[in-house]
Amino acid sequence: MAFPVERPRRLRTSAAVRRLVAETTVEARQLVLPMFVAEGLAEPRAISSMPGVVQHTRDSARKAVADAAEADLGGVMLFGIPEHKNASGSAGLDPHGILNVAIADAVSEAGDALVVMSDLCLDEFTDHGHCGVLDDRGRVDNDATLAIYAQMGVAQAQAGAQMVGPSGMMDGQVGAIRTALDAAGFADTSILAYATKYASAFYGPFREAVRSSLRGDRHTYQQAPANIVESLRETALDVAEGADIVMVKPALGYLDVLVAVRAAVDVPVAAYNVSGEYAMVEAAAAHGWIDRERAIDETIVSIRRAGADIVLTYWATEVAQRLHRR
Repeated sequence: MAFPVERPRRLRTSAAVRRLVAETTVEARQLVLPMFVAEGLAEPRAISSMPGVVQHTRDSARKAVADAAEADLGGVMLFGIPEHKNASGSAGLDPHGILNVAIADAVSEAGDALVVMSDLCLDEFTDHGHCGVLDDRGRVDNDATLAIYAQMGVAQAQAGAQMVGPSGMMDGQVGAIRTALDAAGFADTSILAYATKYASAFYGPFREAVRSSLRGDRHTYQQAPANIVESLRETALDVAEGADIVMVKPALGYLDVLVAVRAAVDVPVAAYNVSGEYAMVEAAAAHGWIDRERAIDETIVSIRRAGADIVLTYWATEVAQRLHRR
C-alpha cells in the first residue's frame, strides 16, 4: 500500500502548531475603529441596521476612544453628523461643528496612544447628500468641491486630526488637500486617501448611520464595480499627489483589487470592511446560521491576507480585546 510522501497535515495537528506556522496574522495595531458622533444627542442612538454600533454623543465617543486606546488599536476614524445641513455643507468647516469638536475630544482623550483620523467629505453635511457641492445643473462640481475640501482639511488639522481621509472621489482631491495643509503649516498631517472607492450596495447601513439625505446616486464619481485597471490609475494618481496611505473600499467584494493595489504601490495600504459587510455577518449570526466570532476573525484575516496593512472595521475594539485574551 502506497503512502503519501508529503504530509502537510503535520502542521495542522494542534492549535499551537497552527499558530506557529500562521502565514497571516492580525494585530490590534493594524485595526482602526470607524465612529459616528452626532450633534444634539443626550445619549447614544442605536443604528438598527448595524447591531452593536451607535451614533455617539460627545461623552460616549470619548469613552469609546479611551476603550480603543486601551485595546491598543491603531486608530479611530471619526464621522460627524450635524443637526443642520445645507447645500454647501458648511457645518463641516465650522471649528465648533460636531466633527471638529469630536476630533479635539478624541485627541484630548487618546493623546499619542492611537492615531485620530477624520473623514474628509461633505456627504454628511450637505442637504442633498452628495460628496461635493452642486452646479446649476445639479451635478457635483469637482473643482468647486476641491476648494472646500482644502479648507476642510485645514480645519480638521487645526482641530488636532493626525490623519485626514478624503473619501469623496473628486479628481485632484489629494493634491488640493496636501497643498492646503502644507501652506497652513500642517506638513506633518498625513493623508489616508480613499483611492479606490466603488459605488457599492454594501454602503446601505452607513446611510442610516450618518442620517444620509442623498438624492440620486454617486455613480458619476465613485467607481464602477466592474473595473480594476481604473482603480490602479486612481491609486497611482493619489500617490503622485501626496497620499501617505491608500485605501480600498469596500473590502470583501474587492479583495482582488486589494491584491492588485498592494502590488502596485510602495505606501501602506488600508481596506474598509464596510457597513453592509458588517451587517451581513451580524444578521446571519443573529439567526444562528454562522459562528459569529469565527466569521468575524475570518473576515479580518482575509482582508489582511489579500494585502491590507490596515483594516478599518466596526469590530476593531472587540477583535483587539479578544486578541489580548488569547
